Amino acid sequence: MLYFQNDYHAGCHPEILERLTRLRQEDYPGYGQDELCRKAAATIRRLCGREDLAVHFLMGGTQTNLTVIAAALRPYQGVVAAQSGHIHVHETGAVEATGHKVLALPTGDGKVTAAQVERLARSHQSQEDGAHEVQPKMVYISYPTELGTLYTRQELEALHRVCRQYGLYLFLDGARLGYGLTAKGCDVTLRDIARLCDVFYIGGTKVGALFGEAVVIANPQIAGDFRYMIKRQGGMLAKGWLLGLQFEALLEDGLYFRIAQNANDQADRIRKTLEDAGIPVLVPGRTNQIFPILSDSALKVLSQKVLYTDMEPVDETRRAIRLCTSWSTGDGEVEELCRLLLTAVHQP
Repeated sequence: MLYFQNDYHAGCHPEILERLTRLRQEDYPGYGQDELCRKAAATIRRLCGREDLAVHFLMGGTQTNLTVIAAALRPYQGVVAAQSGHIHVHETGAVEATGHKVLALPTGDGKVTAAQVERLARSHQSQEDGAHEVQPKMVYISYPTELGTLYTRQELEALHRVCRQYGLYLFLDGARLGYGLTAKGCDVTLRDIARLCDVFYIGGTKVGALFGEAVVIANPQIAGDFRYMIKRQGGMLAKGWLLGLQFEALLEDGLYFRIAQNANDQADRIRKTLEDAGIPVLVPGRTNQIFPILSDSALKVLSQKVLYTDMEPVDETRRAIRLCTSWSTGDGEVEELCRLLLTAVHQP
């Protein structure tokens, strides 16, 4: 079977395994209070161009999302997200379990707009007594979004302005951040994100690490006592140096961005095949996620040899699926996938 179901089916980049092997006889303090985590945090601050950033390492995306949101919000406050946002549809109520409602906004491309956020915040703040409703306090966005789309710098700056105007935090989920920052036409940099967001994270699990996400906090109101919340939420890894090692390996010389670029390049090859064959897509994209629309009969053939993610029906005979390349996707896999796609579509 060809694995195009997600971008975390492979183990990790060989450089990480090599470092783990070299360090197998080393001893380190626990819970992230070690030299490897300090070095990785310093590297992240350097890449972001800010020495005042708090950096913490957690295990996975859902754990990171619920920990950040729980640390930032009071019990009566909620987090604004796209209707398709990961915290709304793919985390089994994890955020709500912390006591915070997800305030979902409609979207066709996975993004929320500054105008939507402003309408919601203004509506709440204009009430004579808003205490009867959840108070919007944070805006959650993903980069890339669940549909593989990207915010422009102008869109991020607009969200930043609205959040400042209405006293909301801006939180960027960067589980696939590498794929977003290396996409063609991307005009956002890591420094832009550090400048415009109160908190964000650099995803490792989906971009070459065995596991791990690096939380970067710019707002001291969120940074204060954050380690207490990590511990309370069960996110403080005893062998925390395993996380620091991986992020230092990925980030110190740009490996993170090179392997993310590979995934995007491979996805572009698939997109070109789809375009040449006249196969439509649910949402145009530039990252490692591709959303072709195929007939039920074509999918029946394709599913015999390819693992993909089912998305949604488009009409009575066609469905949208997701094909996902990763840091480890090779030329041969893509060539075979493209061949199978054409075979499935052009079957008698």
